[in-house]
Amino acid sequence: MSKPARHVFVCSQNRPAGHPRGACQHKGGSDVLQAFWGELQNRNCWDKVAITYSGCLGPCDRGTNVLVYPEGVMYSQVTPADVSEIFDSHLLGGIPVARLRTPGEIW
Repeated sequence: MSKPARHVFVCSQNRPAGHPRGACQHKGGSDVLQAFWGELQNRNCWDKVAITYSGCLGPCDRGTNVLVYPEGVMYSQVTPADVSEIFDSHLLGGIPVARLRTPGEIW
């Protein structure tokens, strides 16, 4: 396997319901992760992109959070419907999706 150009981390943090920080898992984290894995499989780009679930990425109140390296771009409030656009624009095209980027004062 060759080194992928981009690595995506999808927050799958699961805290108890009602926790003051919230949790991406309660905001669709599993569905977003499954959407990324589905796109990866459908596009057959295992050599270009790696997808990994992660623990807390920080701004829990803005979940589901997704972090893309090597650029260090964080996306917030990501839904499964956003995953195809992230793949097309950023992961394969190199252009981050501005409307989903976490604000600079937060990340």
